[in-house]
Amino acid sequence: MLEAGSRTRSQPPPPAIVFEALTEPDRDPARPWLRLLDDEQTPQILHVEHPRLVMWSSLWPRRPDAQVRFDLMPDGGQGTQLRWTLLVAEPMPDPSLLGYLRKRLNELINANLRSTFGQ
Repeated sequence: MLEAGSRTRSQPPPPAIVFEALTEPDRDPARPWLRLLDDEQTPQILHVEHPRLVMWSSLWPRRPDAQVRFDLMPDGGQGTQLRWTLLVAEPMPDPSLLGYLRKRLNELINANLRSTFGQ
């Protein structure tokens, strides 16, 4: 698998809470964050190591080979440093699709998920 993109940002809650949100994205119907578009699908959990690693299957039927890896680390305070990494099989997506995939992950994780924690 090739690394097609990655981003690290802080999330306010501790790793165990972020881990739970990533493994059970529909757990709180009052605060939905995994709002998928018409060309996306709910990911399956491929692998977990509580509370520091979550692997998702692809969100995109047109790239079923894609996987998303989440690395969760304490931030030295009460929060989490959350890194998402987009992994794909060869061939690498063309630049426009790759930009779209990265942007969507960033929106879902660093905007939608983050906002459910009050940030």
